[in-house]
Amino acid sequence: MKQPTLILPPFTLETAKQKVQIIEDAWNSKNPIEISSAYSKDSKWYANEFTLLSGRKEIQEFLKSKWEKELDFEVTKRYWAHTDNSIAVQFDYDYRIENGQWYCSYGNEIFEFDEEGLVKNCLIRIYHSTIDDSERPLSQNLVEIMQNI
Repeated sequence: MKQPTLILPPFTLETAKQKVQIIEDAWNSKNPIEISSAYSKDSKWYANEFTLLSGRKEIQEFLKSKWEKELDFEVTKRYWAHTDNSIAVQFDYDYRIENGQWYCSYGNEIFEFDEEGLVKNCLIRIYHSTIDDSERPLSQNLVEIMQNI
């Protein structure tokens, strides 16, 4: 991820929120190489009980495949909590697949960072729901509601 200022642990409330914004911006670029550069070379992703990714190459391949299927993807990530070297976020995003079916996905992520500010572990719990195109504004309203909690 392109970072104007390197944000290293230990995190404060302000730097944790800045890091979340950097992560969100990178994900919305949909650039697997840029995104994977924010992860350590031996980074591990644990997604639900089915997916385990290890290292930048697997992360890049996963993201490339993801965005070949998930069209019009845009994510919102919201700061939830942090410790000295980890940040928890809530996220949601809408996307459609090739046949036009829309989905709303949401969940939580916990990022654990190394001393260089790279993600060494990422724990993800995600849920997917089908939605109609007309319901997409409702999912955006959910984003606004969650931001005010």
